[in-house]
Amino acid sequence: LAGGSSPVPGSAASLDDLPGYSLDLFTYPQHYYGDLEYVLIPHGIIVDRTECLAKDIMQDIGDNNIVVLCVLKGGYKFCADLVEHIETFSRNSERSISMKVDFVRLKSYHNDQSTQDMQIIGGEDLSKLTGKDIVGTGRTMKALLNNIEKYKPKMIKVARDLLVKTTSQPDGYRPDYYGFEIPNVFVVGYALEYNKDFRDLNISVFRKYKV
Repeated sequence: LAGGSSPVPGSAASLDDLPGYSLDLFTYPQHYYGDLEYVLIPHGIIVDRTECLAKDIMQDIGDNNIVVLCVLKGGYKFCADLVEHIETFSRNSERSISMKVDFVRLKSYHNDQSTQDMQIIGGEDLSKLTGKDIVGTGRTMKALLNNIEKYKPKMIKVARDLLVKTTSQPDGYRPDYYGFEIPNVFVVGYALEYNKDFRDLNISVFRKYKV
């Protein structure tokens, strides 16, 4: 299973120098044949890394209750797995925390292209927000956080989709928790999709596509 050997800030693993894993090592649906370059992060490593992130969150959150805001659609799988691990740590620890989950949807990609407009749909009083956005640099998350700040939460922490892309953009956003720093390639799998396909795979690189 794949991980990175080079630590980066936030105790994440950098996958920049790893060549990925041959598709021949995995089974995947035949209708995806020809569409993928290689597997970047197999499922087992994702599970282990998500568990580590949940442990870090439990340590940092203290005795505070948590409201989890899941960003659909690409974040649902990571969110569900992360919440499950947090609940497990909570049950097995001396302190139990209360956790509520709500959902919003950020719409800024059309096919594989980031558009200039973003909408935040869902969540009480988070019905719609329009602004300039480039997803790869983190402006989407900054816009969402600015909207959340008006509720004056005691603490905001971001565990963003497990992945952070290497980018030269000076305004690139760094979440509080993330699992892997990946090259600037277009990835699918683990609920990340292209035209509503490929969500059910290991995290893989879309064939001959770079952003």
